[in-house]
Amino acid sequence: MLRSWRGKLKLLLATVTLVILLSWLCVFVGSSEYGRSLLLSPCLGDRPSQDLEREALASQVRKVEEENLQLRLQLSQSRTQAGAVEGSDGSQQWAASFEDGDAPGDDRSNRTGCPKQQMVQKCELLHVAIVCAGHNASRDVVTLVKSILFHRKNPLHFHLITDSVAQQILQTLFQSWIVPSVYAEVSWIPNKHYSGIYGLMKLTLTKALPSNLSKVIVLDTDITFATDIAELWAIFGKFSDKQVIGLVENQSDWYLGNLWKNHKPWPALGRGFNTGVILLLLERLRRIGWEQMWRLMAEQELMSMLSTSLADQDIFNAVIKQSPVLVYKLPCFWNVQLSDHTLSEQCYSEVSDLKVIHWNSPKKLRVKNKHVEFFRNLYLTFLEYDGNLLRRELFGCASLPSPPRNQLQQALEDLDEDDPCYDFRRQHLMLHRIHLFFLQYEVLASPDPADVTLVAQLSMDRLQMLEAICKHWAGPISLALYMSDAEAQQFLRYAQGSEVLSNRRNVAYHIVYKEGQFYPVNLLRNVALTNAQTPYVFLTDIDFLPMYGLYDYLRNSIRQLELPQRKAALIVPAFETLHYRLTFPKSKAELLSMLDMGSLYTFRYHVWPKGHAPTDYAKWRTATVPYRVEWQPDFEPYVVVRRDCPQYDQRFVGFGWNKVSHIMELDAQEYELLVLPNAFMIHMPHAPSFDISKFRLSAGYRGCLQTLREEFHQDLSRRYKDFALA
Repeated sequence: MLRSWRGKLKLLLATVTLVILLSWLCVFVGSSEYGRSLLLSPCLGDRPSQDLEREALASQVRKVEEENLQLRLQLSQSRTQAGAVEGSDGSQQWAASFEDGDAPGDDRSNRTGCPKQQMVQKCELLHVAIVCAGHNASRDVVTLVKSILFHRKNPLHFHLITDSVAQQILQTLFQSWIVPSVYAEVSWIPNKHYSGIYGLMKLTLTKALPSNLSKVIVLDTDITFATDIAELWAIFGKFSDKQVIGLVENQSDWYLGNLWKNHKPWPALGRGFNTGVILLLLERLRRIGWEQMWRLMAEQELMSMLSTSLADQDIFNAVIKQSPVLVYKLPCFWNVQLSDHTLSEQCYSEVSDLKVIHWNSPKKLRVKNKHVEFFRNLYLTFLEYDGNLLRRELFGCASLPSPPRNQLQQALEDLDEDDPCYDFRRQHLMLHRIHLFFLQYEVLASPDPADVTLVAQLSMDRLQMLEAICKHWAGPISLALYMSDAEAQQFLRYAQGSEVLSNRRNVAYHIVYKEGQFYPVNLLRNVALTNAQTPYVFLTDIDFLPMYGLYDYLRNSIRQLELPQRKAALIVPAFETLHYRLTFPKSKAELLSMLDMGSLYTFRYHVWPKGHAPTDYAKWRTATVPYRVEWQPDFEPYVVVRRDCPQYDQRFVGFGWNKVSHIMELDAQEYELLVLPNAFMIHMPHAPSFDISKFRLSAGYRGCLQTLREEFHQDLSRRYKDFALA
C-alpha cells in the first residue's frame, strides 16, 4: 500500500512539475551543442491575476494527469506487440537483443558505408524532413538544400516544419525556385503544447508528417552534404526488424559528464548520439507507441533534471538508454560534428571520406579543427553557389508525377523566339528565386492604421544609400534587392557589420536572385510592395533621401485627409542635387532657398520635364494645404497609397516607362492625385545604371519599349472601358 501511494505521489509531482515548467514559462531553444539548452524563464508582458493563474494551473494539472494515464494505457498495449519487458526495478524496459554487428557500441559493420546490395532505385522518391524556425535558420536551409541538390540523382520531397516566420519565407522560396523533381511541403505547426516547441519538434514527426509516410531522413539546418543523400537513404535497408532510429554517436564527451565540475548531462548510452542527422522508420515508430514513449520519458527525467540542455537530443538519448535495441548506429562520417571539444578527427583518416559536415558549434565557421579550412571552403562553395544552376532535370525519371505547371512557365515556352522583343518578353515571364525577409524583421503587434512603409528596390551598386535612408526615415522599410547568391552573402556581411542597419528591426530585405539580361525593376517593386506590413506604402526609389520627419508627416497627412475613406495618392515632390556632398535642408524654407541659389533643382527638369511637371512646383512653393493635380501623359511622381493599390506592370524591365505605367493605372482607377505642401525628397547623384546606357545606345531597345507601351495601352483600354488615352 505504501509503495502504491508513493507511486501516485511521484506521478502527481511529475505532472505538477511538468506543467509548471513547460506550460507557464517561456521556452527559448538555441542551436548549438552547448548553447542549445532549453532555458526556462518567466514570461514577459501582460500576466493574468494570481487567482486566474492558480485556476488555470489546476485545470492544466488535471488535464495532464488524465492525458498521462491514457498514455500509459496506450503504451502498455503497444509494449505487448513490440516485446517490452519489465525490469527488476519495476521500470518499463524494451527487450535489447542485438544481432552481430548491430549493437550500438559496435561499428564494425559500418566502416565502409552501404554495402553494394543496399541500393536505392534510380527514380525512388527520397523524403527529407527539416525543422526550421526564424530568419537565420531559413537562410541556413538554403545552403543545406543546395548541398543536397548539387549531389542528388533522385527526386526529393522536402518536408519543412516551421514557425510562422519561416513558413512564408520557405514557401515563397521553393515556389519560385522550381527545381525539377523536387517537392516541398511547408507546414507551420502552432506552438500549443510543450511538444510543439521547435527544439523538440523532431520528436513529434510521427504525428507532424503525413500518416502514409513510412521513412524519412531528418536534418538540422547547419548541415552540409558532401555526397549524394541517396547513399544515406540506402542505409534504411540495413535496419534490423527492431531498429527504428539511425543515429551517429556523439563526438564529444558531453554525455560522459566530465567536461567540467558538477556537469550532469541527461542519461545516454555510452557517448550518446547526435540528432543532427536522423533516419526514422516512421511506420515502426507509430506501431510501438513512440509518442507515448518519449513523452513519458521526458516527464520522468524532468523531475530531476528540470530542463533539457540539448533539446530533442537529450530526450532521444534517454529513450535509447532505456531501449538500445531501437537504434541503428550510423557510421561516424554521416555526421562529422564540429562542436567544441569535438573528437571528430578520430572519425576519418582522409577528408575525402566524409559524407556530412555538421556545424554544431556556436562558433560555426570559426571552430577549431585541423581540417577546418577544407570544411569552410566546402560550405562557402554552397553558400554562394548560383541556385539557378540546380534547376536541372533528372534524366530517365520522366514517369514521375510533376508539380502543376506555372502559368508563367507555360507562357515562357509559348514565346516566339523570332520576335525581335523576345528577350524583353522572356525577362518579364521569368520566375526568379525569391528569399523574403532575408534578415530579421519584427512586425508590430497592433500597427497604426495610418502607418506607412517606405518601399524601394536596389542592386549591389546602391547599397551605400541604405544607411542614409535609415537615418532619414524612422518608420518601416520594405526593400527588394536584386543580387546573385554571392552578392547576397556580401550584403549580409555588410548589413551585419553596419551599426546603423544592424540596430534596425523594421527594415525588411527581400532577395530576388539574378537571372536574365535585363533588370526586372517592376518585379522588384512588386515584391517589396506585396510584403510591406502596414496599411500604406510610400513608393519611392533607393537613390532619393526623404526629408527629415517625413515619416511622421505622412502619417499625420493620412489621418487629416481621411485617406481610408477615399481613393487617393499623395504626391511627395521630388528634387535633385548634382553635389555628392549636400547639406540636407531641414525645412521647406531652407529647400526653397537652395533652389533659388541653384544648389537644388526640380527633379529631371533638364532631362525629362514631363515626368514631374504636373506636380506644379510653382504652386507648391507657396502652398500650405494639399492641392489636387490632374494626370498627364508621362507623369511619374512618387506617391503614398494604400498597400492594396494596383501592382506595377512587370512587362516593363530595364529602363523606361516602369513608373509611368503605374501612375497611368492609378488614374484609370480614378485615384485623386494630391500634392503634399510640406513634403519633399531629394535625388542623390550616382553613375548611370547599365540599363540606362543600353537604352541610350540601342535603337532596338527603344523600339521594343515602344512596342510594349502600345500593348500596355491596349490592355489598359480593355480593362478600364471608360479610360481614354491621351
